[in-house]
Amino acid sequence: MSDKPIKIPGPDHPITVDHNPARVVVKLDGKVVADTRDALTLREASYPPVQYIPRKDVDMSLLQRTDHSTYCPYKGEASYYSITPGGEGAKNAIWTYENPHAAMREIKDRMAFYPDRVDSIEELQSPEAGEF
Repeated sequence: MSDKPIKIPGPDHPITVDHNPARVVVKLDGKVVADTRDALTLREASYPPVQYIPRKDVDMSLLQRTDHSTYCPYKGEASYYSITPGGEGAKNAIWTYENPHAAMREIKDRMAFYPDRVDSIEELQSPEAGEF
């Protein structure tokens, strides 16, 4: 049994998870690392929104799991991956919650990218939305 605290999102620390209707593309060194139309946007308190991308839409051949881990009382234990062609700047560039707390189960097995460790995280609107 873990002695780490588990907190539930609420008015003092709101967390919302919504489907992102945009296509989300993550690039590093000219390579597409992730490309999805199934991203979830997580908004947590005053932090910038984070895109959580399904593993099936991430090029896992470019990634290497690391020993790094962190703990969030709201989401649980996070595991990390480096983007191997990216060098030092892409170390621990991705985090994932493989067994998140029940309140955050939507982000299970999805991957999130640090914006400063990749070249871009683009949200491309679909032509049907009249954005082009």
